[in-house]
Amino acid sequence: MRIGFIGLGNMGRHMARHLIHAGHLVTVHDSRPEAAVEHLGLGARWADSPAECADGAEFLITMLPDPRVVEEVLLRGGAAGALPEGALWIDMSTSTPAAAARIAAEALDARRIRRLDAPVSGMARGAEAGTLQIFVGGADDDFRIALPVFEALGDPDRVLHVGPTGAGYTVKLMINLLWFSHLTATSEVLAIGVKAGVDLGVLRNSLLASPAASHFLEHDIMCVLADGDYDDSFAMALACKDLGLAVDLGRDVGVSTELSALVEQIYRRSKAQHGASAGEMSPVRLYEALAGREFRLPSPAAALDATTLTV
Repeated sequence: MRIGFIGLGNMGRHMARHLIHAGHLVTVHDSRPEAAVEHLGLGARWADSPAECADGAEFLITMLPDPRVVEEVLLRGGAAGALPEGALWIDMSTSTPAAAARIAAEALDARRIRRLDAPVSGMARGAEAGTLQIFVGGADDDFRIALPVFEALGDPDRVLHVGPTGAGYTVKLMINLLWFSHLTATSEVLAIGVKAGVDLGVLRNSLLASPAASHFLEHDIMCVLADGDYDDSFAMALACKDLGLAVDLGRDVGVSTELSALVEQIYRRSKAQHGASAGEMSPVRLYEALAGREFRLPSPAAALDATTLTV
């Protein structure tokens, strides 16, 4: 399969590598030519522009930071115009249905160029391991044609066809919105409980044994509680962008977004305080400051030593 791949960032660089290893003929482009060194060493071809990357491609995959960049690459960068008739554009960026519809109306539909939106979950670790979850919106026939490509990039059991064009974007935005909301609510609960005198580990275990248990509380926040890792692989700038897109979508469809807007406000406050490149879990630090301590669980070895000393 001849595949053009545009966007070799934290996620895209791993995804493009998996496609090369799967035996596809991959042409790559990024705004930073140095990002492609690994891929060229594996046999990929370099394109000097988005248009050159799309020229002759059966599939064009874009993995870009936001809708503005997607439109820049496809329209002003010439990628949409360079795609041959009948090609398939797969946008794996976290973008919006409206942005893709503008691109299609301006440069794709008249030439019968098909499209799928297929954003992903799993962070950079999942991209590197090839275990991403992929949410695909578009025609069923196009999904089936693209399935071998998706299975090279993600967990085959978690490649989901979620509906018509635009549904993939929407599902991904709602996943991110709920995850960021989990983070904010969990942080606030931990801050209140700890400041009221409950041991952090006891509080977390009690929550996990209750109807308030969540995957976030059990797994995701452990990188903070165990290692003080606020996940620099996904920057606050991107988190705030995704929250803004989700809130805008809610307003577009006529759903009130009071809670989501508050979560966005908290994230933007953390971005201002901790920096645009800080990790996506940095809002936890706002609540650590309110609690007057970092949220850290003792290591298993430290807990064992403490137990030994009290016997």
